[in-house]
Amino acid sequence: MGGKNKQRTKGNLQPSSSGQAAELLAKECGTVPGFIGFGTSQSDLGYVPAVQGAEEIDSLMDADFRMVLRKLSKRDVTTKLKAMQEFGTMCKEREVEVVKGVLPYWPRIYCKISLDHDRRVREATQQSFEQLILKVKKHLAPYLKSIMGYWLIAQCDIYSPAASAAKVAFEKAFLSSKQPEALAFCKDEILNVLQDHLLKETPDTLSDPQTVPEEEREAKFFRILTCSLLALKKLLSMLPKKEMHSLEEKLMSLLSQNKFWKYSKHSMPQVRSAFFEVASAFCQYLPELVKNEAPRVCPAVLLSIDDSDAVVCPALWEAVLYTIATIEDCWSHVNAKKGVLPKLWTVLREGGRGLAAVIYPNLLPFISKVPPGIAGPKLEYFRTFFSSVIQGLSSERAITSPSESSAIITAFMECLRFAMLQKIDEDDDQIQIHQMLIYDQLIPLTDAVLKEPRLQNGPLFYQIAETLSSWEAKAEISNDDGMDKVFQKLLSDFWDRLLKMCILHVDTLDADEKSLFALSGMLEILQNPKSATKPNNRKALKIRFTDEDESERDTENGKLTEVRKSDSEIQAELQHSSLLRKEPLENLVCSLAELSIVYVNEQKSELHLKFLSALLNSFSSNRVFQVLLEQGNDTSSAQAESQNESEACESPSVQFLHMNLITWLKEDWRKDTHFLVDILYSVLNCCNSNDERKIILDDLTKMDLQWIIFLQLIQKACSSTTKLSLVSDWLKGDALGEKLVMLADDLCHLGLKSIAPSSESSSSERWTLLSLVLSQHIKNESLIGETFVERIIDKLQAALSKAKDLSEAGNTEPSVSFICDVASSFFSSVKGCLLMPSSEDLLLTTFQLCAQRQDATHLTDLLVCKLKHTWMSGVSSLVRQLRSMQKQSTFLHKSALWVKNQIQSSSLDVKSLQVLISAVSDLLSKLMEEDGQSGYLVGAYVEHVTPNKTEWGKLHESLSTEWIRKPLLEGRLSMNCEPLGSCVKLCGTTKLPGHLCTSALLSKMVLLVLENGVVHGNDDTERKKIDNIIAELLYSLQWIEELENPPYLLLEYLQMLEEMHITYEKFSTLSNTTSLQQTILDRSEEHGRLWSLTMAKVIRMENFGSSELKKPFETTERFPPLTEGRLHTLQCLSPLLTVEENKTLVLHCVSKLLTCLQTELSSTDGPFGCLSILNSCLNDRTIVADDVLPGILNIIMSWKNDNEDSFLFSCNLKETSAQLLAFNIEVMRFLPLLLKYHTTPLADNEWDFILCSMLAWLELTIVCHQFPFAVWKYKHDIGEIKNASEGSFQNSVLTSLGEALTYISKDQLLNHKLPAKFVAGQKTNLPDELQTLLNTLCPMLLFPARPVQISVYHMLYKLMPELPKFDDEDLKSYGDEEEELALSPPAALMSVLATQERLLEDILECIPVGESAVIHPLSDEFCLVLGYLLTWKLTLTFFKAASSQLRVLYSQYFRKTKSLNKLLYHLFRLMPENPVLSGPTSEVPNKDTKTFFTEEQHLGVKGTGVLSSQIPHLACSVYRTTLKDLPAMVRLWWNSCEKRVFNIVDKFTSKYVSNVLSAQEISAVQTSTQLFNSMTNGSIMEGLSLWKNNVDKRFEGVEDCMICYSVIHSSNYSLPKKACRTCKKKFHSACLYKWFTSSNKSTCPLCRETFF
Repeated sequence: MGGKNKQRTKGNLQPSSSGQAAELLAKECGTVPGFIGFGTSQSDLGYVPAVQGAEEIDSLMDADFRMVLRKLSKRDVTTKLKAMQEFGTMCKEREVEVVKGVLPYWPRIYCKISLDHDRRVREATQQSFEQLILKVKKHLAPYLKSIMGYWLIAQCDIYSPAASAAKVAFEKAFLSSKQPEALAFCKDEILNVLQDHLLKETPDTLSDPQTVPEEEREAKFFRILTCSLLALKKLLSMLPKKEMHSLEEKLMSLLSQNKFWKYSKHSMPQVRSAFFEVASAFCQYLPELVKNEAPRVCPAVLLSIDDSDAVVCPALWEAVLYTIATIEDCWSHVNAKKGVLPKLWTVLREGGRGLAAVIYPNLLPFISKVPPGIAGPKLEYFRTFFSSVIQGLSSERAITSPSESSAIITAFMECLRFAMLQKIDEDDDQIQIHQMLIYDQLIPLTDAVLKEPRLQNGPLFYQIAETLSSWEAKAEISNDDGMDKVFQKLLSDFWDRLLKMCILHVDTLDADEKSLFALSGMLEILQNPKSATKPNNRKALKIRFTDEDESERDTENGKLTEVRKSDSEIQAELQHSSLLRKEPLENLVCSLAELSIVYVNEQKSELHLKFLSALLNSFSSNRVFQVLLEQGNDTSSAQAESQNESEACESPSVQFLHMNLITWLKEDWRKDTHFLVDILYSVLNCCNSNDERKIILDDLTKMDLQWIIFLQLIQKACSSTTKLSLVSDWLKGDALGEKLVMLADDLCHLGLKSIAPSSESSSSERWTLLSLVLSQHIKNESLIGETFVERIIDKLQAALSKAKDLSEAGNTEPSVSFICDVASSFFSSVKGCLLMPSSEDLLLTTFQLCAQRQDATHLTDLLVCKLKHTWMSGVSSLVRQLRSMQKQSTFLHKSALWVKNQIQSSSLDVKSLQVLISAVSDLLSKLMEEDGQSGYLVGAYVEHVTPNKTEWGKLHESLSTEWIRKPLLEGRLSMNCEPLGSCVKLCGTTKLPGHLCTSALLSKMVLLVLENGVVHGNDDTERKKIDNIIAELLYSLQWIEELENPPYLLLEYLQMLEEMHITYEKFSTLSNTTSLQQTILDRSEEHGRLWSLTMAKVIRMENFGSSELKKPFETTERFPPLTEGRLHTLQCLSPLLTVEENKTLVLHCVSKLLTCLQTELSSTDGPFGCLSILNSCLNDRTIVADDVLPGILNIIMSWKNDNEDSFLFSCNLKETSAQLLAFNIEVMRFLPLLLKYHTTPLADNEWDFILCSMLAWLELTIVCHQFPFAVWKYKHDIGEIKNASEGSFQNSVLTSLGEALTYISKDQLLNHKLPAKFVAGQKTNLPDELQTLLNTLCPMLLFPARPVQISVYHMLYKLMPELPKFDDEDLKSYGDEEEELALSPPAALMSVLATQERLLEDILECIPVGESAVIHPLSDEFCLVLGYLLTWKLTLTFFKAASSQLRVLYSQYFRKTKSLNKLLYHLFRLMPENPVLSGPTSEVPNKDTKTFFTEEQHLGVKGTGVLSSQIPHLACSVYRTTLKDLPAMVRLWWNSCEKRVFNIVDKFTSKYVSNVLSAQEISAVQTSTQLFNSMTNGSIMEGLSLWKNNVDKRFEGVEDCMICYSVIHSSNYSLPKKACRTCKKKFHSACLYKWFTSSNKSTCPLCRETFF
């Protein structure tokens, strides 16, 4: 056969030798029983059929199906599951003929795999079987008998999804009407399978013991056993009756087997449950067969009555009831008194063992079938039964479960009623049994329930009421047998014993409160069970006794669907209630009320007073009040005599009110007054008329009663229509209305007073009362009069409008909070409320408080939230009311005017504006949400807020004119007149200009309108309004952009616009921008200036080329006269024109210049305007205009010759007009452009004109011809520029002069002519001229102007490399024996550094190391930090240029002063956490990532474009240089840092700096593989140099230091000089210091002698 390990090719169909042997055996001998497939046992069912000619049949099957069926015979669960799913898919997708080829093999596979241990496999099997059935349909018929038994078992699978799938497959195969016939067709085969499983199979025969674990075998056996029993039940239930008798013989053989009956005691509860279900089915469908087997059935079922398993119990009790109902003599086959009833008593005493809901509903049918002989004597039988039930109810499990206790109580009462109806034999006394049931059972049960709070809400009281109704019905019907007398006596005994029990509960001072209220609840239910909702509304089974009449049945049925009736219906039913119930119940109530009032009067018992209130609430009659008065008269006869006259005319209830209730109501110490209000309603209910009730309540209103009483009085009226009818006249009356208005006034002024904590609760109650009377409406009418509602709202609005003033006192929070609650409830619940003027004023006030900053209103976040919710709910109601009533709203108009005033007043900062915009946005959103798509309200609101033309003009003028400097200096605009507008300086402003606020708010509003698609009115008109608003926003943004260095306030404003999505990009996504661009162009032509710049910005954003916007300027015929607006428009458009268009414009200007008069040189429509346009066209553009430019120059020269005074060559600029100055500026701008673009040589006279003009203008502007430092000093000394802003003219001068000074050469610096400047006590080795230069320049690093600092830095940077050589020459003066000397870098620089360190410490000290400080550009802090970092860059440059010996001395200086340590701490507060230049980057920087460490920083004087990143970049640059030049000192500082800082420095440096430095150093030392700078201050090359010096000294004969084993010290470069007097060995002083401190000894490291 070959080796076992040989790999067999996949898909090889050649059978093995064993397969061939099987085939030959089949051919020769025919069918071989038991030999199937490749196995020899039934447990291994293969797919190959054991018939002759198997190979031919097998060849008919599809190859894919054959492969799948092979997989189904595998043991692996996953393989079988996937194969079965694949089989189902194939059955669904393949042709019918192909699938039919599987049918001969399917039965065996199905019979095996449908019983598989894995539930997923079983479920998939049934699902695949369904697909097979749907495909083959009737062709399955020949194979039904072989699979039906297993199919039926599968439908009873304990795994529900598998059973459901099998049922679905069965329904797909057979219609409902055909299913019984299909089962009848296969009944014999089904029974054979079931009998085999029930009687023959074992765990070992169903599964292979050698391969399947024992636990799995048993689980499979028990499951199949359970399913087989259930399948037998299903078979019995579905088979037609005519087929049932044909099975009796086989079933008899099954029932005759002892093994079958032993299943009633099986260890598995599922098996027992299935067995009892089968037993029930036999009783139901084959009663005669069961009667024949009664000796087996009865013990098996009845003796198992105490089975307490939750799985078994339902089936068991069903079987018990079927058994005793089917087998009349069942009790003769068991010993009931010893075997059945004791077990039942045990179950009952234990409360059903957690299964009361299952067991107890079966008790009544059970005891009804117990014959008298078994149940005798009945007295003891019933006593035992009911006592057991009561004992079971007291078990903890029954008490804690409402469903359990409810089932027990219901069963008890049903059985009690059954026992009462039993016909008693002569030997027994019926009265004695009745008394036992009442005295010993029902009353004790009632007492127990009253004492147990968990049972008080159960069904007992309702059951008692129903039972009493049944008894009363029988007592009222006269019969010859005297049963009416029996039940009358029964009722009498019940009421007598109930009265005694109730008195025991009430007649004690320390009575249980819950028991008393349960008692009052029981009495209310006994009065009328329909007056209260039953605790359990679930549909339940109802028991009807055979002797109850039809009326009772109707009553019982009615209770199932009973709902809570109105109070009037209840009263009507009470009048028709039975006298047998009414009289004893009223007597009982009167007795309890009398007893209670005694305790109230004598013992001041609050508990009995509450109980009395509960009694009066249900039994409010004059008789009860009379009893109470009589008892009161007995205790206070004197008071009774004094009121005899009033008693004669007043009812008992009113007398009780005056004598008792008012006294109780006036007692302020009471915290709970609900029950007193209930007593008051009971009194009102007994009054004769509404007038009498109103008089009583008005009198109470005038009394000084607690507000909580009125609140509860009104709350109870709102909850009941009957109670509302009692007090409706009082609610509408003047007495209550005036009292509530006074209440509102008092509450609104509480904010001015300090509120004690104890009064806060009462304040809350009063606010609740106000809210209730305002918001509660009955039949669209307010509770109180409309006049009083308006007056109360006026009070609330007045108080809320003063909230800001009250807030400053800190006491407004409760008042505002309560007003919000009241207003919100009023707005949302009262229809039409917001059409009252007072309501709209209240709404406006809440909106205003929300639209202002909390700093101004002093309101907390919670209050602002409440206010917002209040006004938004009010707006919702307002819009709905306006839509339904078509009226105008004053709120919308007033709020719009208020918002308009806010934004135009220039009184808002960014936060205030943001809050206002948010509030208005919420308002618009709510209007659009409620108003739908009409947009009328939204359009009107936007119209109200929008300024008119005059107001827009004033807003433009309010903008500062600082913006004009930048475009003027850059030549983008030309002006020949003084600019109009505000001259306010922006540097210190804290409020936003009105124009910015207005444009931002209106833009947000129109963006919301566009976003929601709300269009109102004419589209073109609305479009124009929207374009105007967005144009104003762009105007504001352009104004900010033109400011050279806008203050931080404006930067915050821009950030706010981005956060709130108020941008041009947002507008362009929502709407077409063509009309907007035309609008801005029109504004530019009309007004020029900033509008022109705005126009250019919009065109750039849209990336326009030659467009319709530029055509008006293309031809001479259409070239209009120049105004300032047209001039600026052309200047701003010129950079956007093509070369040809520019050239055309130049020719237009030249032609106009030729026609200009000499007197019009400074005219806008003359030479000034034409030159301005020419300069704009020529600026930064290459235009071939050789023939034009010389002509223009000749024209200018002719102007000079004719009118030289116009060129300002020698005049006082202060007396010159702005027009003439502007003309000269344009000529100055033209001359450089002429030289730049003119390609042919100029004539001599042209050169003379240009040079002479330039010289004359320079002489005019430059006052001092001395060295430029004099300018610096002059400016510094007089202090003119200390207060200059970054955008001022002085600053522009500083910038230009500073940039020029950066180009000064080193020789010019060294040969300066500055006056001598020295500092007393300053140590220096520098020559006087150099020291003077340093003393002059270094202090300027402290100057608070960036151009000065950068310019000084560049000049000093050129000097630094020249300075160390002077210290080097003086190095010889230091003796060899001097140790630890320190030498200061240039003293002038160090003095500045010390000042900067002191100032910087105050700024950065509070910021933790590792967190980036925010330095606002061009602030004082910015200049200080910039100067500090520039000073260190100069110091490090100086250090780098020094020799190694000098570096030692300089590093010692840094160590002593700790300047370097301070620098490093500051750097880690200034460097950003992620020093990437721009854009998102990965967490770990790669070699292509550009960071502040990889890119060099260009410090330009004019570099204002990147100010925000200048300080972080500069800090990173200084840190990199420090690591490169002073690594040892940085390492020492790092090691001395605390752990947190240590980790921060380590992570940051290794992540961003180390790789940069390593790459630079390694590139400098290509061949070196070792790092020598681990302990040196310098680069790798310097480390190599140090190593070389060590070698040289060694060969010179200098001995090593015996501590560090080096000649030259690694950090201070010193030689071993400290010698031991004993061994004469020399050591470095630094090494010795470290040795002594670490060893705590003073001995020589070598000879161990004391070191002197």
